[in-house]
Amino acid sequence: MRSKGFEGMVCSIAGVMGAIGDRWGLLILRDLILGISRYDDFRQSSGVTNATLSDRLKHLEANALVERQRYQTNPERFEYFLTEKGRQIAAVIPVLAQIGDQLGMSGASAPPIKFVNRETGEEAMWGFIDKRTGKPLHPRDLAITEGPGADALSRWRLAHGTHRRQKHQITAKDSAPAQASKSKTRRGNPP
Repeated sequence: MRSKGFEGMVCSIAGVMGAIGDRWGLLILRDLILGISRYDDFRQSSGVTNATLSDRLKHLEANALVERQRYQTNPERFEYFLTEKGRQIAAVIPVLAQIGDQLGMSGASAPPIKFVNRETGEEAMWGFIDKRTGKPLHPRDLAITEGPGADALSRWRLAHGTHRRQKHQITAKDSAPAQASKSKTRRGNPP
């Protein structure tokens, strides 16, 4: 059964999630950035059923995240490639992988894949950067404010959550010294 879509919702996160579709769409994006591009290889990589894979590829194509190119005519077979929009959205894959690794969620005793700088071979880390200064930020340094495209519901979400966010920040700051010493020992933390 399909859930209700995000049409009409003013939210960039909902828009990206709607374009991806679901967890299978996200795994297809993972496979595409790894270089997997053919139908049977997607099945091999994820164990997704034919019906689900076919549906998700059509969804990703309809949302302009992937394009298909025929590589065989008899029988007709296609390869799938990320579009520019798809490459921009797929940038969340390394972040999800590194967070999963930090939390031990991969099902392996160590990270199953690493993202490295093509030129140096050094491991790359995700992070937040101050747009004006170029300095790295820790997630706890971020605040959430209204953007120029905010509608009434966006403003309500921000106003409704302000008290809880502020309360959480006070609690988080109180425990920051203890957390800081723990986080320094973890591998791959963002700057």
